[in-house]
Amino acid sequence: MRNVPELWLDRVESPIGQMLVVTDVRGVVHALDFADYEPRLRRLMRLRHGVSDLSEGGPTGPVRAALAAYFAGDATALDDLPLETGGTEFQRAVWQALRAIPHGQTRTYGQLAEAIGRPTAVRAVGLANGANAIAVIVPCHRVIGRDGTLTGYAGGLERKQWLLELERGER
Repeated sequence: MRNVPELWLDRVESPIGQMLVVTDVRGVVHALDFADYEPRLRRLMRLRHGVSDLSEGGPTGPVRAALAAYFAGDATALDDLPLETGGTEFQRAVWQALRAIPHGQTRTYGQLAEAIGRPTAVRAVGLANGANAIAVIVPCHRVIGRDGTLTGYAGGLERKQWLLELERGER
């Protein structure tokens, strides 16, 4: 029998909309998404962790504090939060590469593919980027199109632009 973790859902206000944070009893972050995408978050928790019900509340104090500091302009505030991303080995490599992109900078999908040693896997990198369940902390918003334009972001392009501006000190 599979050991299903007990996961907690908390709602956190941010300047770009309410966010949902999912943690386990140790305070490890399993998901972070915008409240208007709650069905997607719940689907990912079922697929990745076998969890249908999320208890409200939970040990999210450190995550709340880190998010508040990040949105106040401390780009490094999220760097040391403990995460459980789930996913395949390939996806985890992509998500780790995302976390290595310096604050305020961007990379293309091709550059990410190069960074993980899979230069021909550009489309797979894009799919892994889109499957990221921990928005902002695993900064998929730092990925842009080959021509330098903003490309799809699960939270919406306006939020992506806002986050990039925040990290560049423009907000």
